[in-house]
Amino acid sequence: MSIRIQLDQPPEFYTNQDVLRGHVVLSLSRHEQIGAIIVKLEGESRTALGIPSDNSSHGVPHRDMPSSGDIIYENHKILYRVKQAFPDERASIPGPIVLAPGQHRFPFEFKFPFNNSCGNTEAMSRIGGVVNAGGFAPGSGLFGLGGIRVMDGTKQLMYSHVTKTLPPSFTGFPGEAEIRYYVKTTIQRPGLFKENWRHHVGLKFLPIEPPRPAKSNQEAYARRPFTFQPRTPPSKAPENKKRTSFFGRSTTPQPPSSPGGSSLAPDGQPAIQTPPSIEMSARLPHPPILTCNKPIPLRLIAKKLAASNAEVYLVALQIDLIGRTMVRCQDLINNETNRWVIVSRQGLSIPVSKPEDAVGTEVALDDVIWSSMALPNTVMPTFTTCNLSREYQLEVRLGLSWGKPHVTSSNQSSFFGGGNKNKGKEIAHELHLPLHFSSVQVFSGLTPPPELVEAMRTRPSPRKQTNRPPQQSANVASASRPAAQAPSLPPRIPAPGSAQAAAAPAQQPPSDPLYPPQLRPGQDAPPYDDAPPTYEEAMAEEMTGPVIPTTARPAYSGVTDENAASSLPEKN
Repeated sequence: MSIRIQLDQPPEFYTNQDVLRGHVVLSLSRHEQIGAIIVKLEGESRTALGIPSDNSSHGVPHRDMPSSGDIIYENHKILYRVKQAFPDERASIPGPIVLAPGQHRFPFEFKFPFNNSCGNTEAMSRIGGVVNAGGFAPGSGLFGLGGIRVMDGTKQLMYSHVTKTLPPSFTGFPGEAEIRYYVKTTIQRPGLFKENWRHHVGLKFLPIEPPRPAKSNQEAYARRPFTFQPRTPPSKAPENKKRTSFFGRSTTPQPPSSPGGSSLAPDGQPAIQTPPSIEMSARLPHPPILTCNKPIPLRLIAKKLAASNAEVYLVALQIDLIGRTMVRCQDLINNETNRWVIVSRQGLSIPVSKPEDAVGTEVALDDVIWSSMALPNTVMPTFTTCNLSREYQLEVRLGLSWGKPHVTSSNQSSFFGGGNKNKGKEIAHELHLPLHFSSVQVFSGLTPPPELVEAMRTRPSPRKQTNRPPQQSANVASASRPAAQAPSLPPRIPAPGSAQAAAAPAQQPPSDPLYPPQLRPGQDAPPYDDAPPTYEEAMAEEMTGPVIPTTARPAYSGVTDENAASSLPEKN
């Protein structure tokens, strides 16, 4: 006997609205009695954190927390879809079926949704029970042994949830956090002493990016003005005194030269030159959005702030992308930081300010240095899910030199942590400036098709189908009200049992967005104050096939091995 899951033309990774098709291939060497073949598409966001020695600062009484050193867990079923591949759910075939020896193939098909499902209280509450031959029947079989027990969704109700787009596959914090997607199959074998057969394969997932804002001329910037320290002229040497070298030869003192090419004063000594004053700014399109596997759309601009005959050069440039991951496990929160060096160049000699430039002159640096450097494929898009989130910052560090730099070993500046600050005279005339973007977004690069964006914009949502007062009439009423008039009182709630209460329509109380109200019996749509319609709700029914072509998908390596065992410690 052997079981394997064969996926039909699997891409490098799946995305939202992809249709996953495949077969469960069962090879038998003898006749076997099969009750049902169940296939599940699952996604899990798992975290595990150790209890610190002092847990009094987490807002939870010590008696309610495990002891120091213990590990607590939180597992969110962000995706859970179940289908019965055999026998057909629509066919009523009583009892188990005997399969002959040979190879048997059972097709299955799933469609990836847009949002996570663990926050849907009604969907989670309906999951559970036992899958038996011929369909789902809670509690079927002898003592529950004749079926396949699926996930108990009520466990998800104990956690706090957010309804967001499915997060990407994610590993990188062994023993602490991971997001994985699977296709699992379970083959039921009726019998008290027969165990069920199970098999699973891992998947990679990368979500579609949200619709981008319209292009504009607005820019987000980080800027910093600076002024070099004035240079100290060398001390005046005796005029007529001769120096004797170690070998007995006399040397005539030469007139001292000013560093950086400064002019000489009438007495022959170098004049104190006006130090240059420059403002450096890094600019990104607003809102600042980066794209996976694409270069950073950065602009560097230098602005001259004061009159000076000095030259300023860019000698070093480093661009770092900083990722901050919030790992939450019940009441514990841990923040992890990753850093990707996108560009690291030194030994440059790019002029950013010239003596002939007027005050206020702006010089845009050529982007040839960083325009060809794309984000590495280990960078995942910004995401937020129930117990994990990732956000990004961008840091641009500049090295600037007063005067034309000389390529010497001492000029490998401390900007990159190397070199000795006390060696060489050129280091004293360099400045190193950090320019920091505290919040940038990273999109996956999987642009939603225009049909989907148009469907989201034009398709009426369930919120608009309720008896909500039109916004236009409310605006007209507020516009016609005098400015000095006091605001109107809130509507009175009629007493229960009165005639006004019987005639008044039922009003929905406000609900917590993290815990949306469940649908009542016979209710087809949520009330208007529910969460806004999702991508899936706005999806046009006639759209079929993959939303993103396979050839248009960038490389993504968020998971080293999607079929590797979980790195999180096992529960005791």
